Amino acid sequence: MDQGVQLLEQVKAKLTGCADIIYQPLQVGAYSCLLIYIGSIVSKQTLREAIIKPLLEEGRREQSDQQLAERIVKEEFFPIPSTRMRTADELGDAIVSGYAALYWYGQSEMRVFGLVDYQRRAIPDSTNEMVTVGPQEAFIEDLEVNLSLLRHRIKHTDMKIQEFLLGTYTKSRIFAIHIEGICKPEILKQVIQSLEEMNMDSNFGVSSLGECLVRSSYSPLPQYQFTERPDTAAAALLEGRVVILQDGNPFSLVVPVTFFSLLQSAEDYYQSAASASWIRLVRLLFSVFSLLLPSLYVAITTFHPEIIPTALLITIAAARENIPFTAVVEALIMEITFEGLREAGIRIPKPLGQTVSIIGGIVIGQAAVQAGIVSAPLVIVVSITGIASFIIPHYELGLAFRLLRFPLLLIGGTLGLIGILVSMFLIYMYMVNLRSFGIPYMQPLAPFVWKDIKDTFIRAPWFLMKTRPASYAKDNMKRQGPRWQR
Repeated sequence: MDQGVQLLEQVKAKLTGCADIIYQPLQVGAYSCLLIYIGSIVSKQTLREAIIKPLLEEGRREQSDQQLAERIVKEEFFPIPSTRMRTADELGDAIVSGYAALYWYGQSEMRVFGLVDYQRRAIPDSTNEMVTVGPQEAFIEDLEVNLSLLRHRIKHTDMKIQEFLLGTYTKSRIFAIHIEGICKPEILKQVIQSLEEMNMDSNFGVSSLGECLVRSSYSPLPQYQFTERPDTAAAALLEGRVVILQDGNPFSLVVPVTFFSLLQSAEDYYQSAASASWIRLVRLLFSVFSLLLPSLYVAITTFHPEIIPTALLITIAAARENIPFTAVVEALIMEITFEGLREAGIRIPKPLGQTVSIIGGIVIGQAAVQAGIVSAPLVIVVSITGIASFIIPHYELGLAFRLLRFPLLLIGGTLGLIGILVSMFLIYMYMVNLRSFGIPYMQPLAPFVWKDIKDTFIRAPWFLMKTRPASYAKDNMKRQGPRWQR
């Protein structure tokens, strides 16, 4: 059997069972050819204008068969780029990825054209990281569109992109992006090595990708950051971090991270320095509330009532007089109920979600107080804790605090303030020793880096932000030139 015919039969065998595969025969002069593609994922207009039309027009010209064959096999004949493939495996993978293969009878290879045209949605507003002032656009599920949103913000040849294919079956395209001369080589090396070593049959989300990238997989604290905002991803690149985009995902993955970078919001950089600094301090305070407030309430009311002013203590004691549960059980009931309401608000249809989560919480809390199941002061504490957890800008860190809140609550109810202090010391020790892609998790506080404090607890004015964070950047540390004078 001729090698070309044998290759065609192998490709057809590989694509057997694909009901949407299209085999389109074409007669070009005295020659026959065959177009193989999947109609649902290729651009049919480009297929007609760039491949079929030139072939048919060339077939109508008065020329010998040899001249016709010589012209068509030239690389510059078609107005779009193409590659040549000689194995059935390569051709099969290319066709199911949105390429069109042209088989010319008598040839031992096929020419492949990139005509991918997946259905995509318009660029939406950012819904999870909203800002009052600043860009509103967000990433979508199309990799090329997401890359263009980054290119729109960073117009420099030092922005380097490395492509990977992940998943034996899914073959998901992944871009690892960094700024050459800013990103530390050791960070980039670890990211690239982790991506190359991955061996899985499928991967559909950057969340599972991030879990596979980090080395401390059992840590409750996030060691990577998700963002749907192109401006946040671009800012991370200019700090020296690596941004990972995956086809089919409207979120990007940013590595490495520190604890303080997860407490920063995009809006901090679109407001005045004084306003942004005040909001950051409030955010830090309420982050502590979201972690410790229920456990402190239980520990103080159970073991250390002398800390509470007498008038307030009498009010709390009167509210708890007919409550049949201990303070720790009462707090656990309310916390678990609040978590259930939060999840219900996420899962039910969007128009009803806020109504159920807010009104439901108020109604259930009021009913529980009137029924004597929980006390009114604890309802206030749990409500403040729930509100505080929403202030944390990144969902993964808020989820980690919600997870740690329960063991701290049990410790506060059994060991009092001493147990909470010891637990916080152990958590802090763990965070100090934790590293995200080689970067200390608590930097610039531990180890202390004075120059980076200007963008940690507060946000300094722009004329003081002259250097990049030492946590991520290397070599090119200058962010502003000497012409910026005050």
